[in-house]
Amino acid sequence: MTTNYHSKLFAHELSRRHSVADAEKMAGTLFDAQVDLNPHQVEAALFAFKSPLSKGAILADEVGLGKTIEAGLVLSQKWTEGKRRILIVGPASLRKQWAQEIEEKFFLPSFIIETRNYNKIIKNGGSRPFEQPAIVICSFQFAARHADELMVTPWDLVVIDEAHRLRNVYRPDNKVGRALKTAFGNVPKILLTATPLQNSLMELYGLVSIIDDYTFGDAKSFRAQYARLGDGQFDELKARLEPICHRTLRRQVLEYIRYTNRIPITQEFTPGHEEQQLYDHVSDYLRRPTLAALPSSQRTLMTLILRKLLASSTFAIAGALNTLANRLERQLKDDAAVKNNLEEEITEDLEEDYDGFQETAEEWIDDETPPELLTDDDITAIKDEISELRRFQELAVSISENAKGKSLLTALTAGFDKADELGATQKAIIFTESRRTQDYLVRLLSENGYAEDLVLFNGSNADAQSKAIYEAWKAEHAGTDKVTGSRTADMRAALVDHFRNRAKIMIATEAAAEGINLQFCSMVVNYDLPWNPQRIEQRIGRCHRYGQKHDVVVVNFLNRNNAADQRVFELLSEKFQLFSGVFGASDDILGAIESGVDFERRISKIYQSCRTPDEIETAFETLRTEMDEQIAETMDNTRQKLLEHFDAEVHDRLKMNMEKASAYLDRYTKILWALTKHELGKRAHFDDGHHTFTLKQAIDGVDAPVGGYFLRKEGLEGHRYRLGHPLARHVLERAAGRSLNGASLTLDYTGWPAKAAALEPFVGASGTALVHKLSVRGSDDQDHIIIVARADDGRVLPETAARRLFDLPVKTITEQAVPTPADMRTAVSTSEEAILADVQKRKSEWMIEESKKLEGWADDLVAQAEKELVDAKNRERDLKREMRASSDPQRQHQIQTEIQEIEKSKRRLRQNIFEVEDKIYEKRDAMIAEIEARLQQSIERTALFAVRWTVI
Repeated sequence: MTTNYHSKLFAHELSRRHSVADAEKMAGTLFDAQVDLNPHQVEAALFAFKSPLSKGAILADEVGLGKTIEAGLVLSQKWTEGKRRILIVGPASLRKQWAQEIEEKFFLPSFIIETRNYNKIIKNGGSRPFEQPAIVICSFQFAARHADELMVTPWDLVVIDEAHRLRNVYRPDNKVGRALKTAFGNVPKILLTATPLQNSLMELYGLVSIIDDYTFGDAKSFRAQYARLGDGQFDELKARLEPICHRTLRRQVLEYIRYTNRIPITQEFTPGHEEQQLYDHVSDYLRRPTLAALPSSQRTLMTLILRKLLASSTFAIAGALNTLANRLERQLKDDAAVKNNLEEEITEDLEEDYDGFQETAEEWIDDETPPELLTDDDITAIKDEISELRRFQELAVSISENAKGKSLLTALTAGFDKADELGATQKAIIFTESRRTQDYLVRLLSENGYAEDLVLFNGSNADAQSKAIYEAWKAEHAGTDKVTGSRTADMRAALVDHFRNRAKIMIATEAAAEGINLQFCSMVVNYDLPWNPQRIEQRIGRCHRYGQKHDVVVVNFLNRNNAADQRVFELLSEKFQLFSGVFGASDDILGAIESGVDFERRISKIYQSCRTPDEIETAFETLRTEMDEQIAETMDNTRQKLLEHFDAEVHDRLKMNMEKASAYLDRYTKILWALTKHELGKRAHFDDGHHTFTLKQAIDGVDAPVGGYFLRKEGLEGHRYRLGHPLARHVLERAAGRSLNGASLTLDYTGWPAKAAALEPFVGASGTALVHKLSVRGSDDQDHIIIVARADDGRVLPETAARRLFDLPVKTITEQAVPTPADMRTAVSTSEEAILADVQKRKSEWMIEESKKLEGWADDLVAQAEKELVDAKNRERDLKREMRASSDPQRQHQIQTEIQEIEKSKRRLRQNIFEVEDKIYEKRDAMIAEIEARLQQSIERTALFAVRWTVI
């Protein structure tokens, strides 16, 4: 039997706030999250919270360890605490994936903000588009463009994904990085990057300075101090980095995570005569210095996309050629109006066919040239261009079969044979960059025995099959948490479920490379291979990820007739190591290129400028050499020394994390279940064996539909019952707020299936128990439940035994007033003082750590000023030595003049040192005083209840 007293205690336990120093802080978030417990992720999230004075952290786990989950735990905790002004900034291509991850795994709402909806909000009268009742997600470029607006928004937390792109923020040419650093200067930040250190220690300085400008002095002093690292400097730099940077390696977590391999299959093909002819014609056309069909403001981007469509299929390029010709014909009819809208119209049409258009365009900046009206010569040239485009289009339309399409059938057979050999299910996802190619592949595969095995995935999913799958899925899961009400999210879930349970092949555009998890599929077919390595890694990562039980087969197509295609494939395969191995592309390699779009731009330039195999070979050799320099392993030793901890130390800590977190979760499950059963009573039917219940009648004012609820994280239909669910919040608030007057409880130790050595001496005894709550409010909000119990014979129960009283089954309960002896109230006060002393001790430790950081910052700047004086003295000494050795009067005179200037500068530098010291130490003292003010706190003491107890 659970009583009102148990219920109130459990409610306060479940809802209490924990200090950042308390390992249980993440327990509620972990309990709610739809994620498996991985101890390294818990450790990383706790690291981000470790001090209320911290301005943030760099989470630098290796690729594949789930930095998104780590950040998600922090986001969820902040959201639970009511700190809901949260922004995620990252590559445009990862925005949808972030939205899905935090919605599906943490039940958090998100809002992707981009140019279109931003302008729409402004147009509709909104003045602050970034302020949403959800976690806001945007790209680096979008955030940089709106840096001024972001600066005046009081963010509770900013997460920056792929943060290595900003690591050169100290350089004046990194405009995006500098804009974001300024915008988020006073905001708590989490930086996610697997490659915090690539080529230079200055990159580490750059990333750390984004988090906290006072960890080191300025860039000049950092460079002078750590340019040549000896052992002593290594230790000093490592100590200064430890509070801000956290890194776990894959080899350290093999006990908890199983990794599978990637197996590459290369399928070669030779285009037919007409296909090759079409390729040559269009390729030559795209190389012309001026083209009327492509707006000059986006010429490079449009050319890239047309080349992608040309390589995809004749069907894809036929549609694009028709679009270009139609636009030019319209322009001739209405020059001024159409020219102004030409860019927008072509963009919309290409976006309709090329699913990755918006993400690519978001990071692609071309020079803008204002449109001008056509001359007579322009009109003649446009007419000729239209004729050519129509001729190319007719050739494309006349080609009914593609060599690559035929080779796909061979590749699927080989891939499925390999899947059988590996013991995996025969399932494949085929990626294409074009919707028209997607339609062609549907026809091709349907005609060759796969008609009943296909499911499509693209940006709109407006086809009849997708609609039917969606409607059937909604009907099947009506009244459960699976149906979110968002058509986009539900359509995605429906198609993935259909692929898992019924289909054999998913034909997907780039839309499926983001935010869907296909661990049940172990074959990835790159029908069209992106030039952006990060996009390829994203695609393969849909299947080759945590939870995959089999090796993943990766199929790529290679055109035997195209030297440039072959060189691109070699670069992606050999240099980036994308298609084979346990982990695919390494952190260092993907991190080295910073932006995959920049790499795409380089490839596009080679296709545009090189015609002969020799030119192509030379251009790619140059690119490969540059990549070798970027991916140099010279920093490996430094990276290991500075950022990586010994395996034994990490292993022990992770093991302890796992045990603690598992115990907390077991406890939370047990008391939430007991509390819910007690509070809902006859309104629900409970199944104790499976931790499921059915709510039989609705509760007024609570957004909780009748139907099934389950505590398990997956595998059951109904609603996931968690601490953040409206029904659970109602139960907790009702129980916590209940007024209680005291009772006498008979507790059955002999009927309890467990054993507790601390309780056994009190079997047969009676006594009194007081339950109090101590709340500390300030920079580190926390609540403590204090239970003091004493037997009538004067024996005091140890704290563990006092808590165990409320785990025992209740035989009987009698409501009665309970007097509270003075010595027990004193015991409560003693416990409170011990807790407050511990709080004060932690405050002192944080204060010391922060003061030490600021002392280091001040010393760096003063040392730099002193170094300049030392450099001047050394220069003067060298000049005097040179003058004594010189026999040239003219040179002697020059040296004497230089010495006089140095003596003047020495006087200035001496004076400057005193001024710099005064200013720096004055600023340091002011900041320390500000920190002390931030650590002020208030104390609240609450008596929850008192009971008499008898243990039988």
